[in-house]
Amino acid sequence: MTGSAPPTGWRALWPAALQVDSRDRWRAGLGAGLGLLATALLCRALAPPLTGLPWLIAPLGASAVLVFAVPSSPLAQPWAVVGGNTLSALVGICCALGIPSLPLAAAVAVGSAVLLMFALRCLHPPGGATALLVVLTQVATFRYALFPVLLDSLVLVVVAVLYNNLTGRRYPAVPSVPVAAASRFSAADLDAALAHYNQVIDVNRADLESLLHFAEAQAYGRRLGDLRCEQVMTRQLITVDAATPLREGWRLLREHRIKALPVTDPAGRVVGIVTVADFLRHVDLDGHEGVGARLREFLRRTTTVPTPKPEVVGQIMTREVRVASADRAVTELVPLFSEGGHHHIPIIDAQRRLVGIITQTDLLKALHEAIG
Repeated sequence: MTGSAPPTGWRALWPAALQVDSRDRWRAGLGAGLGLLATALLCRALAPPLTGLPWLIAPLGASAVLVFAVPSSPLAQPWAVVGGNTLSALVGICCALGIPSLPLAAAVAVGSAVLLMFALRCLHPPGGATALLVVLTQVATFRYALFPVLLDSLVLVVVAVLYNNLTGRRYPAVPSVPVAAASRFSAADLDAALAHYNQVIDVNRADLESLLHFAEAQAYGRRLGDLRCEQVMTRQLITVDAATPLREGWRLLREHRIKALPVTDPAGRVVGIVTVADFLRHVDLDGHEGVGARLREFLRRTTTVPTPKPEVVGQIMTREVRVASADRAVTELVPLFSEGGHHHIPIIDAQRRLVGIITQTDLLKALHEAIG
């Protein structure tokens, strides 16, 4: 596995580029501007006269960054914005009124706001700024928590709901049920990993699970995409021709413990395939007793001529055979095995000559090694 070396020294302090295209960057920037403009205009129009209270709070700018730039974040959901800002304002007011020391009041306000937001599931970083702002400006009325804090937050959330959904970003980010998929980790594994990490992750759990499943599928497809049939096929072939006696064909199946024999012409091209099922199809299996005797009778060569009983594998083989070229991607064979009911796929070269065979066992082994 190759990759670039991690940056060192001062370069390590420079953050990696955000994996967001220019369209979404413009969408987020325009949304933040429109959200603040709508909030400012409405709240200024509704500002109570002669109260001296501001109609817009500075921490709302940080809230706008969250709800428009990362609308799927748990920190940006409506309850986080409204509850985080409003409750933090109440905490700040209490500290401003009850703690004479400004530095102490500021520290207690922010710390208490964080604990309260954790407890009420409304962790919102701008809430800490709201609590600090209230203490620094020595707000002494609880009306401040209702206006401008609560109203500002509500208006911003309403604009965010309208704008994000109109521009293709779901908001609020309602947790979705991840699509069931074959995966090397389960929901319980993810829960255990999150508990072990024991930190706030700025993405909701459902999106994180979907992201991990997608990344795993990408890696799975990348590792299998370059895998060709010639790399996993069985090359040691046991074949027969159409004139091979039934007894000989059955002996080869039993002796080599295989379930299918490709039938080839003198040029090595596939003309059919004979399987254990083809033999058993000509034996009455309705009765359990005497199956061995009936099979031996079927395999016995008939000396009388003519005879209606099949004598050679060409008479019982399956003539419509699905084959695959040696340079074909292994992933393309998966539907043939999983949905098409195939158990053996002969592999041919550019001249359509038989060069190998892939069985279900070969496929499973290749898939296991690719994801191991």
